[in-house]
Amino acid sequence: MELASYSDYAVRLVNSEEPARGTDTLTSVDAVRALFGRNASAARRATDADLTRFRSIRARLRSVFEAADSGEETLAVDLLNSLLLEFPVSPQISGHDYRDDEGNPLWHMHLADHPSNATAGYAAIAAMGLAIHLTEHGVDRLGICEAVPCRNAYLDTSTNRSRRYCSDRCATRANVAAYRARKRLEAERSANTGRTEESSQETSPGR
Repeated sequence: MELASYSDYAVRLVNSEEPARGTDTLTSVDAVRALFGRNASAARRATDADLTRFRSIRARLRSVFEAADSGEETLAVDLLNSLLLEFPVSPQISGHDYRDDEGNPLWHMHLADHPSNATAGYAAIAAMGLAIHLTEHGVDRLGICEAVPCRNAYLDTSTNRSRRYCSDRCATRANVAAYRARKRLEAERSANTGRTEESSQETSPGR
């Protein structure tokens, strides 16, 4: 697994809550474990105590995305650095996941699971993945969806840095809303123009 792919851990955790909609899927140990994806060994360490800790890390990661989205690069980096200091990683060379056609291991860098608890392990991996993505692609590649009321976090991997929404669904919804808003504005302008013309005719000389 490429180290940058660990940034998905941050996105998954942040998007487990949608504050504007008042929804939160992080309500059980099973929900915590699901965030680990295929990392079953780390997920098994999750307990009830991790629920509160995960929510705390989630809020801190969201703050990183929000700072980046607002153009506050230094703040975003400072917030992420505080997570990196608090939850250090243990890089290891691994080959157990991938093998070539002859069965030989394809060696790659891997972030070892933190042994203390599930939250510490997840936070370390998420923060490091996000840091790698940020330093390789830029702070402006961390965004918050512009589709109201979504506000999900996303990582912009577009070639021209043009991404504004977390998903195609949100992009479509925003485009439809913008189209309808334009149509309403055009209708209002047309109505106002009609009323102005009628008023002008009523006040013109000879009437």
